[in-house]
Amino acid sequence: MNGDERKLLEARLADCVRLGEKRPAFLGFLELSERAEAEAYLRRARAENWCFFGGWEDAERVMLGVFPDYLEADASLFPLLGLTVRFRKQDTLSHRDFLGSFMAQGVVRASVGDILVEAGRAVLFVKTELAPHFLSQIEKIGRVGVQVSEGFETPLPAAHKFQPVGGVVSSERLDCLVALLAGAGREKAAQMIAGGFVSVNHRETLSASARIASGDVISIRRCGRFIVDALGPKTKKGRLSIQCRKYI
Repeated sequence: MNGDERKLLEARLADCVRLGEKRPAFLGFLELSERAEAEAYLRRARAENWCFFGGWEDAERVMLGVFPDYLEADASLFPLLGLTVRFRKQDTLSHRDFLGSFMAQGVVRASVGDILVEAGRAVLFVKTELAPHFLSQIEKIGRVGVQVSEGFETPLPAAHKFQPVGGVVSSERLDCLVALLAGAGREKAAQMIAGGFVSVNHRETLSASARIASGDVISIRRCGRFIVDALGPKTKKGRLSIQCRKYI
């Protein structure tokens, strides 16, 4: 996120917080990086009565809701709806297929939350105001015929697949982990960090010496996104073993 994008988001957040003093106000759907920026802004603004919600417990794309003091922050008040899209199991469709089809119809990305896809079914979350369009106008994704209905059944399709990644590093410094995960040397990893190619927990991090902890998410431009599952134990030579998962 560049400086202009950050300023625009902060202006939208300020409006949301101001409106939320009188009535429930909502912003989004937000990307992971936007959510991280929003959380930082809300802390600085000392806003208290707010929450994020994306239609299900582990949603990545979420809306921000800001509520007046007299009203408890409540996920049921968010103006979003879950929809189910069914198609033949032999017709392979991906997240990209759905998103491309929606964008081709003029649907703005910020109006659509997570899109969860499995064989024969997809569950997606949209702004309530757009639900009638999806229910009445979406009959094909690409060349595949689909049927859209309101609501969804659990369990939901898996949001992601992962590939295990492991190795040893000299320490928990960010440049050490980036070097391992990107298959680069420490010097190159430090250059990538300084150049703004690396985010930790969805916020750009420019310090090569930043310390990484278990549970952190490291995103490396053109290399992918990784979850750090475990740091340690140390090897006999004093190096640190790590276990990660790469989003695929």
